[in-house]
Order: sequence, then structure tokens, then C-alpha cells
Amino acid sequence: MAITVEPISGEALAGVLPALARLRIEVFRAYPYLYDGSLGYEEQYLAKFAASEGSVVVVARDGEEVVGASTGAPMEGHADAFARPFAERGFDTRRIFYFGESVLKASHRGHGIGHAFFDHREAHARRLGGFDMATFCAVVRPADHPLKPADYRPLDAFWRKRGYEPVEGLVAAFSWKDIDQPAETEKPMQFWMRRL
Repeated sequence: MAITVEPISGEALAGVLPALARLRIEVFRAYPYLYDGSLGYEEQYLAKFAASEGSVVVVARDGEEVVGASTGAPMEGHADAFARPFAERGFDTRRIFYFGESVLKASHRGHGIGHAFFDHREAHARRLGGFDMATFCAVVRPADHPLKPADYRPLDAFWRKRGYEPVEGLVAAFSWKDIDQPAETEKPMQFWMRRL
């Protein structure tokens, strides 16, 4: 594999958003997200993200093909639904850098790309300056979820190796339509954090 991983920001973001939209739909369809996505929603969501000052997309390419992407942006002014639990607990959201999705084709996992995604986003936040903490959130599913694959391995150990820990009680709620459900339902999203 001739894999390259590079951060993209500013006006150049527009060129990678269509690939990011397709990857989000493909990768998040699997457990634990089970996301029944649409390109229409993705375009709207990603346009808002791209307009956020300080945002970055870290893109992984195999040759010319985009096989993975990872996003980040200052929490203040971008992730309002996710910022609320922090503000309610007295955090200064202006000093928190928010990591959005990391999506990578299954065929390209296990080659260090996930680490590169974190390295680039953390470096971007440090370059921007003014951020004390980095955070992301992950969906919480019941242990006996009927669509959970027998060989499913959560990413907790990987995140802990990167220095992130779940923050007890710091949970947001977010809604989307699961692939096996007729309508959107609300899911708990647990936040993980580390100092920058």
C-alpha cells in the first residue's frame, strides 16, 4: 500500500468533503453506529463543519483513492450540541478542541493510520494555540445489542494508549436513524478527553 496521510484545512476542505461524506455513510453503517445515512444530510452537516474556523480534515489516501478521513475543529462555534454538557459542568469550551469522526475503510485498518489521524489533529490544535484539552465522543450501546457482531472489539484500549480517558457523567445525546429502525432515535455519546 502506498498510503499517504495529510491534514487539509481552509479552502482546500471543499475538495475532500464528497469523499468524506461517502466514507461516513459506509463506515458508520457498521456496528456500533449502525447509521442509515444519506448524502443530503452529509452535505449539509459537512458544509457547516467546513465553515467552522480552525477546522481540519486529515485525509488518508491509497494512491489517488481516499480510504480514510478524520476531522477536528474548535468546540466553540462548531459542535454546539456537544459543547452543552461541557458548559454545564463549568468547562471553558473555547479551550477545547473537538475531534469529530474518524472513518477508515476496513481494508486499510491495522497499518497505523488511526494513530496518524490523532497525531495530525493534536498537532493542528497545538498550532492553532489556545487549547488545553482535546475531546471526542463515542456512542454507547448496550452489551447485548442484537446487531453486535460476535467478533466486535471496542476501541477503548487504543484510545487509552493515546492518553484519552472517559469522563464520568460527561455524556451528550445525539439522534440518527439506525439501519434496523424506522425512525431516528436518541443515543448517548460518552466523551473521552486528554490534556494537550
